[in-house]
Amino acid sequence: MRRPKLKKASKRMTCHKRYKIQKKVREHSRKLRKEAKKRGHKKPKKDPGIPNAAPFKEEVLREAEQRKQRLEELKQKQKLARQKDLEKKRKLQAKKNATKANKHPEEKESTIKLKAKSNTLLDKNSKKSFCRELKKVIEASDIVLQVLDARDPLGCRCSQVEQIITQSGGNKKLLLVLNKIDLVPRENLEKWLHYLKNEFPTVAFKSSMQLKDRSVQEKKLTKKRAHIDLSRGSMCFGSECLLKLLREHCKTQDKAIQVGVIGFPNVGKSSIINSLKEVRVCNVGPVRGITKCMQTVHIDKQIKMIDSPSIIAALSNSALALALRTTTDIEESGKLLDAVNAILKHCSKQQMMLYYNIPDFRNSVEFLTLLAQKRGMLKKGGVPDTESAAKLLLYDWTGAKVSYHSLLPSSRSLSPHLTKEVVAEMQQGFNLEELAKDNMNTIKAVKYPNLASSIVFQSSGLTNGTIEENELTEGTSGLENMETSEEGEDLTEDDQDSDEEEEAVEEESDVQTSSKTNPAKLSVEDGSLEKQPAGEQSRTLSFNLDETTDQDDAYDFNTDYV
Repeated sequence: MRRPKLKKASKRMTCHKRYKIQKKVREHSRKLRKEAKKRGHKKPKKDPGIPNAAPFKEEVLREAEQRKQRLEELKQKQKLARQKDLEKKRKLQAKKNATKANKHPEEKESTIKLKAKSNTLLDKNSKKSFCRELKKVIEASDIVLQVLDARDPLGCRCSQVEQIITQSGGNKKLLLVLNKIDLVPRENLEKWLHYLKNEFPTVAFKSSMQLKDRSVQEKKLTKKRAHIDLSRGSMCFGSECLLKLLREHCKTQDKAIQVGVIGFPNVGKSSIINSLKEVRVCNVGPVRGITKCMQTVHIDKQIKMIDSPSIIAALSNSALALALRTTTDIEESGKLLDAVNAILKHCSKQQMMLYYNIPDFRNSVEFLTLLAQKRGMLKKGGVPDTESAAKLLLYDWTGAKVSYHSLLPSSRSLSPHLTKEVVAEMQQGFNLEELAKDNMNTIKAVKYPNLASSIVFQSSGLTNGTIEENELTEGTSGLENMETSEEGEDLTEDDQDSDEEEEAVEEESDVQTSSKTNPAKLSVEDGSLEKQPAGEQSRTLSFNLDETTDQDDAYDFNTDYV
């Protein structure tokens, strides 16, 4: 029987469908052409090869093949050499590990201690290295400039440093430089100059803030720029007076002098050197402790300036002195609230409300919450970020932003660590009358804030500093000891154990950071806010939301769940 012929499926389609497909194809090809144009992709040109008419065609082809073979042989040789080197290195590492395992425990401990000591010596951020560098600067300098913040001159003075300089002998002089005079009312500045000149020769100074690096070329001043008031940022005042004083001392000594610049953090030591040099030579910034070692800068043939790291404030100081004069940022030690509380206690409440444009507050936590809301510092769920608000306040008060002034002490007698003989010795060799005239000229040139707009500040008095390294052994934190012990453990253990320890440390650090940022843990002596439980609820909510996001990321959308 014949099989019936199977009818093939018809390829007919409606005109609507056919036109739709043609349109899609046209759009797709247009899109491809556009992308190719953007990329600028060109077809690679084919190698035309050697033409048949060329002479010695066979010899040229043979040479090309031989060259290819040589390259392949070289590659194989290099590969074998690499493999042999790796095998040798592995064998050496295995031998070293075996010898370490066979060592006595006493030898291990001695090696760990030696390495820990070397690490501590090399650490430039440590307080001991700061003390060492500061001593070097004082010993090397003929004149020492102690830089003071004009807003709190007494709080920037260190009696221990002044004693070392006055008792060192060798005709070493000490000068006081009153920096940031543009942030203080004129009346207050004149009073402080009159008070300080009775003890040491004092120079009024305002350092420039808009200096360029050596590599940057100076641009020409335009007509528009000439109309701007330059007394605030770019102009420097008091540099001529200071250089004149130093040059006169050079003439009396008949030799080139070295001038050391010392002081507490953020008083403007490096900015004074930059202003005298008229170029940005030293690093400057709002972060504390940028200068970590002594740095020499030649002003001219006769004067050489030495920049130094900041003086370390002793732990016996008041909370206010530690808040404003510590070498490291307080965010590291976790005492932001205490620092803010100390500042608020020594200021007028109404003036702080007017300056920051904040309503009435009961305690420091409420002040920080209002400040965070005002500046838009909010976490997840609209919770005010009090930590960042506290950091902002400290940066304002240590930097050159807030205008505040401290009142003079009631007793006008000499400081307890000074005598009349020492004062006369320090003032000898300087023309104090000319210095007073030059200071008056600088005072007239600078623009000052009004007395009403400046915040009245109660100074805590002279700040105690630590200069001897032995004094820092008791005051050092436990973090340094932990670091040295962890380094010793890592040296003795295998790589796998070290990886497990690093993971554990990371987990602990995450827990610590979460506990730091929790506003429920912020406690103040004055009292706590009523809105604090709400902050706790929002914190827990954000934590749960983070967990759900991790689960969503783990979900595979390619699989179908029934």
